[in-house]
Amino acid sequence: MSRPEYLTVSNSELTIRVDIFTVTNILVALLRIAFDRFRIKKNNSDLVFFRLLGTGTGRTFTSKDANYKRWVILTVWNNQHAASAFNDHKIFKHWQARSAEFATYYLAALSSKGSWAGKQPFGNPTAHRWDGPVLSITRARIKFRMWRRFQKEVPPVSNSLHSSSGMMTAFGIGEAPIGLQGTVSVWKSNKALTQFAQREHAHRVVITKTHELNWYSEELFARFAIIATHGSLDGVPLANAIATG
Repeated sequence: MSRPEYLTVSNSELTIRVDIFTVTNILVALLRIAFDRFRIKKNNSDLVFFRLLGTGTGRTFTSKDANYKRWVILTVWNNQHAASAFNDHKIFKHWQARSAEFATYYLAALSSKGSWAGKQPFGNPTAHRWDGPVLSITRARIKFRMWRRFQKEVPPVSNSLHSSSGMMTAFGIGEAPIGLQGTVSVWKSNKALTQFAQREHAHRVVITKTHELNWYSEELFARFAIIATHGSLDGVPLANAIATG
C-alpha cells in the first residue's frame, strides 16, 4: 500500500508503528511494561517517540474495562526502514515469543492535532485526499476534578463507536489506571471515520461539552493512513481484514 502525498510535512518518511500483543503470561507482561520503557531507546537513534500502553474495552475507562492480556507498543520512526527494523529488536522479539497473537500496523500521519506529554510526536501533517483504510488515535489527560463527569459521557460515545458500520475494530488504551486515557480505532476508509466524527450525535455532544467544560489538561486527535500490516487480530489476518474492509 502506498503512502499519502503531503501538501506540507517536515518529514514525509515519518512512520508510525502500532504493535498489539495478546500475551500468554500476564505477570511477565506487567514486568516488561515496567522495564522496557527504559530499554527501548537504547541504540535506537531513529526512534522519535514511544509509549507502552495497556488496553481495555474503552466502554467506561475504568479498571473493569482492562484487558490484561492485550498490550500495545506505539513507536514513531524517522523512516519506514527503521520502523521495519524494529522486528529484529530484542524487545519486539520477546513480546512476540510470549504472545498467542500479535498484530502490526505501519502508519503515515494524515492529521494530528494537540500534544502528547508536551510533544507533537506525529508532526503537523497536511495530506492530500486519502481513500484507503485508516487508524485513529485519541488521547487525553483528564483533569482529576472532571474525571467523574467525563466517565458519565463515555458509554454513549462508546456504544455509538462500536455500532458504526465503518468501524473495523476499536479498543481503549491507557498509560495509567485513571486520567491518561485514549482510544485506538481502525476504519474501512477515511470517509467512514469522518462521517462518524461529524455526524454521530453522541460524539458531537461530547465535543461540545469538551469545549464548554474544558475537562482535558492535554489532548491529541490523530488519524493515519494504514500503509502496511502484519499478523492478526482477534483471529483475523490483518491482510484479509484490510483487503475486505
